[in-house]
Amino acid sequence: MHTTLITAEQLQTLLQQGAALKIFDCSFDLMKPGLGRQQYMAEHLPGATYADLDTDLSDKRSAAEPAPASGGRHPLPDRQRFAQWLASMGLNAGMQVVVYDRQGSSFCGRLWWMLKWCGHEAVAVLDGGLAAWQAIGGALESGPGQQPLPGTFALNAPLATLVTVEQVERELNQSQQTVIDARAEPRYRGEVEPLDPVAGHIPGALNRPYNLNMDAQGRFRTPEELRQEFLSLLGGRDPATVVHQCGSGVTATANLLAMEIAGLGRAALFAGSWSQWCSDPARPVARG
Repeated sequence: MHTTLITAEQLQTLLQQGAALKIFDCSFDLMKPGLGRQQYMAEHLPGATYADLDTDLSDKRSAAEPAPASGGRHPLPDRQRFAQWLASMGLNAGMQVVVYDRQGSSFCGRLWWMLKWCGHEAVAVLDGGLAAWQAIGGALESGPGQQPLPGTFALNAPLATLVTVEQVERELNQSQQTVIDARAEPRYRGEVEPLDPVAGHIPGALNRPYNLNMDAQGRFRTPEELRQEFLSLLGGRDPATVVHQCGSGVTATANLLAMEIAGLGRAALFAGSWSQWCSDPARPVARG
């Protein structure tokens, strides 16, 4: 079972062996929401299904459907509804899932985390994404792909921790909570804010831009490097107290995955993130 990362070579071997796999292409662009699907249509891994951040991995409910599981710009869908979507995409219980994108694992970590949240441990990020697959001469397909046959996946107890905005606010600046913000430094400091109505960060939050986890080839850095950098950032704080956030609960999952690769456990996610935090003017905002 691959539960954090899988290399392109390992994935190619599994495909050659005819292993039961479910591959999701999660490519996306926040500024051009339709671009990811266009990229998928142009070329994708054999048998891959497209997972759209806006329509598949976020809540798009009607008024009669269950409420979302989080707030923010990309609210998490209700767990039961999402489990039903996974089954409709051909996922079976225990099946190995591989997720990837073209944006330095900026978006596929969201689905990696959501599968854990739905109780499915056998999911891994393709280290290096599409570029790593192309580098070994991996086969590609184009077009919409075949509609998968329905699978048997059913919701299980969560294997990942979701934290609400109320919990973050209640434990603000307390020793039992260490917030890590995955956004770029200028956004964290409040110098710019291209997506949300308020600039700044949650008071007391530490800053770890998610792209620091990657090497020049877009692969995750070694467990030893990641461990050293996260422990340095934490400055003696317990890794078990960490709550990850970003702008809308997407790129924060790259930091969450990096901590797990580093052997520091599976931290919690505040999926509503900055976009939910700053939506209430009564909540405090820090800058600098």
